[in-house]
Amino acid sequence: MEIRIGIANTGRELNFETSESADDVKKAVAAALDASATHVNFTDSKGNAYIVPTAGIAFIEIGTEESRRVGFVA
Repeated sequence: MEIRIGIANTGRELNFETSESADDVKKAVAAALDASATHVNFTDSKGNAYIVPTAGIAFIEIGTEESRRVGFVA
């Protein structure tokens, strides 16, 4: 699934693919914000780690868990 994170005062977003479910991502973000944590951690499907400061999060867009279709669509 694709994750897109907007960072405050930055013109670009952080985009990456993860193998985590949408519920796991939502729970991790909600837990970090509820606990007033300074950052939240994400890991993409390639194994890269991202540490995002919670104070700088403008938005988080979570893509759908839809597998890609193979072939042509008429």
